[in-house]
Amino acid sequence: MIKKAMILAAGFGKRLHPLTLAHPKPLLKIGNETLLSKTLQFIELFGIEQVVVNVHYLREQIYDYVKKKKFNLSIKIIEEKEKILDTGGGVLNAIKHFNDEPFLILNPDTVWSSHYLKELKQLEKFFLENKSKCSLLVVHKEKSFDKSFKGDFNLKNNLINRKKDNLEYIYTGLQIIKPDIFYDINEKVFSMNKIWNELILNNELHAHESNINFFHVSTLEIYKKLLEKKLNIK
Repeated sequence: MIKKAMILAAGFGKRLHPLTLAHPKPLLKIGNETLLSKTLQFIELFGIEQVVVNVHYLREQIYDYVKKKKFNLSIKIIEEKEKILDTGGGVLNAIKHFNDEPFLILNPDTVWSSHYLKELKQLEKFFLENKSKCSLLVVHKEKSFDKSFKGDFNLKNNLINRKKDNLEYIYTGLQIIKPDIFYDINEKVFSMNKIWNELILNNELHAHESNINFFHVSTLEIYKKLLEKKLNIK
């Protein structure tokens, strides 16, 4: 069973200006909860016990928020002080905290809720039974509230590829991964795409398809539309 997770919370959120000039993106609210609290509540429901959160931009606000809220999780905050390390570099910087155990990685940009619990359990089951190195939760772009997404991947028999120009599936921001994938990387700043592309070359990047409508805080315009929609997602 997966008991550890990482939440990527270091980004600048530039496409949410001017809101993110004053607050980091994970602390923007959907309803009465922040994106970060929705993410933490979701993984706590799943059974995660220990969480690493990486921070950089306006990091003191995230420190203060986590301390004030007193979540029922063991939360370790890791600073990227000098510069932001990108998604892959951020994970590599935290890899020692996972003790060679598979763990979840989540982007708090997605509006996570209890509706995803069944799918995460299915993803975990697939990951463990197939001895996967990395398994992503993906969704067909037709289910995305933000219709500007062009797609990240194609999917066939639970294997991800990028063979066509018309990529139909979007990464939801949730994956399960083994730490040893990062052990041979000497770079400090790199995207998770570096990891994924190497796995794709070897037919080793797996995915499970989500059937849930995909709400993702991608731009200021989309965020305003989500607020107008008055989502009540628990």
